[in-house]
Amino acid sequence: MPTVILDAGHGGSDFGATFEGRREKDDNLALTLAVGDILAENGVNVLFTRTTDIYETPTAKAQEGNASGADYFISIHRNSSPIPNQYTGIESLVYNRNSTAANIAENINRNLEAVGFANQGINERPNLAVLRRTTMPAVLVEAGFINNEQDNALFDERFDEIAQAIADGILESI
Repeated sequence: MPTVILDAGHGGSDFGATFEGRREKDDNLALTLAVGDILAENGVNVLFTRTTDIYETPTAKAQEGNASGADYFISIHRNSSPIPNQYTGIESLVYNRNSTAANIAENINRNLEAVGFANQGINERPNLAVLRRTTMPAVLVEAGFINNEQDNALFDERFDEIAQAIADGILESI
């Protein structure tokens, strides 16, 4: 079975996006650990860039992923927008749309859409260190908008299903 390294975005002094006391780094860590548990239960070798509230630069996380020998790199985040409740839904980011990573992203997005999120698609973001500097297929998942009340309600009420959806998208791909 392949090895997947999971990255909980942000951490430590880097809160990521915040909204009404909610911190992205906390949502990211909880969801990443839950996805990791599901993958491990399904026989996947799982590594993490962090399992506690620490900060590493995105470049250090990419280097850690490369040094680990993992086959896939999945970074989990929450999205945000300038105005609360301006946007809703999930999105996945990849270095290149014509890639194995894009296939993984499509599977993750489809499963998250089935949970109830609007699917905002896949976008190329070649400037992101965790996508640009990794040597294996890498996907950055934006699991809903942290400053959207509807997305937060879905995130909280269907958390286990969201973790399962992301894990299923990865499992379908590998």
